[in-house]
This record gives sequence, C-alpha cells and structure tokens, in this order.
Amino acid sequence: MTERSEPPVTAVSSPEIVPEPPAPRLAEPAEAPARLVSTWNIANALTIVRLVIVPVFTVFLFMEGEGWRFAALGVFLIASLTDQLDGWLARRYGLITDFGKIADPIADKALIGAALVSLSLLGEMPWWVTIVIISREAGVTLLRFIVIRHGVIPASYGGKVKTVLQIVAIALYILPQAPDVLRWLSMGLALAVTVGTGVDYVVRAVRLRQVARRARAE
Repeated sequence: MTERSEPPVTAVSSPEIVPEPPAPRLAEPAEAPARLVSTWNIANALTIVRLVIVPVFTVFLFMEGEGWRFAALGVFLIASLTDQLDGWLARRYGLITDFGKIADPIADKALIGAALVSLSLLGEMPWWVTIVIISREAGVTLLRFIVIRHGVIPASYGGKVKTVLQIVAIALYILPQAPDVLRWLSMGLALAVTVGTGVDYVVRAVRLRQVARRARAE
C-alpha cells in the first residue's frame, strides 16, 4: 500500500500594510478681535445728562410754593430714572466702559448730595444724616481713585439697592406733606444700607490691592 503524499504547502505572503497618511490638520479659527466700545454712547450720554439736571433740580427745590416743590420732585425722579436706564442700556447692549464705571457713581452722588444739602439748608433734613451719607459717598469715590491703578471697582448690587433706597427716602422728603413716620423709616433703612455697602467697598478695595501686589510679585 503506497503512502499518499501531501501536496506541498505554498507560503502565502501577507500583503504589505501601508500606514494611512495623517489627516490634514484643520487650521485653528482666528480669535475674534475684541469689540471696542466707544466712550460716547447712549448710556454715558444719559449719565452726563443726569449731571446737567442737578443744578436745575436744586433751583426748583429752593423756589417757594408747592408747585415748585412738585416740579423739583419731578426733575429728581427723572434724573433718578436715567440712572436705572443707562445701567440697563450698558448691560443690554454691551456699552460698559471705564468712563461709565466712574462717571455713573459720580452722577448718582452729585444728585443725592445736592438733594441732601439743599434739604438740610431748608431745615427739612437733619444735618447729621446729610453728613453721614455724603461722607460715605465721598469716601467710596476717593477709594475708587486710590485703587484705580490696580483696577476699577464697579458698582455692586448692594450699591444699586442703596441708591434706590436713598432716592425713595429723599423723594418722600421732597414730597409736600408726606407722613414723618414714613420719611424716617425709609431714611433709616437707606442709612443702614449706605453704611453697610460702604464697608463692603473698603473690603473689596483691600482685596483688589492685595491681588495686584501678588500679581506683580509673580
């Protein structure tokens, strides 16, 4: 019985594996240029208008007669409204500028200060209230300029609440024959928030200065 021979095994060479070429690298999109905001925009224009209105309000307040007192109240409320409007426009349309961050609080302080001093001169507002509020406002403004080389301290939410409370309290003092109890309650609340936010600004200024010093040391 003859043995069957196995057919010879032919080696099959594996196809050569060619590495795939690397995928082309997409060019990274260029960064969009920073949007430049002009200082001369509608929000800052309203801030300047509020500064211009202050002398008009003061003159009306010193005129005799209930009609002039209501006119002063109307001008005061219109000027106060521009404060809320210019802030909304600046945030809504991206019109926030360093000029606005500085000028807006100054315009607020000019309006509030003129009202307080005028009412105290007329004998309708205690001088100690005027001194406390104006000292706080002047101190915060001075603090802003002291630390401006380290950065700008924008108005805080508490500062906005303080301004609204001051406006309401002053409006009640301007309004003829407003109840004294309501005047004192509103002014007492405004004083408490005024002092509290003043302390907050001092803390923020100290922190800003510390951060700036650490950045220079690194």
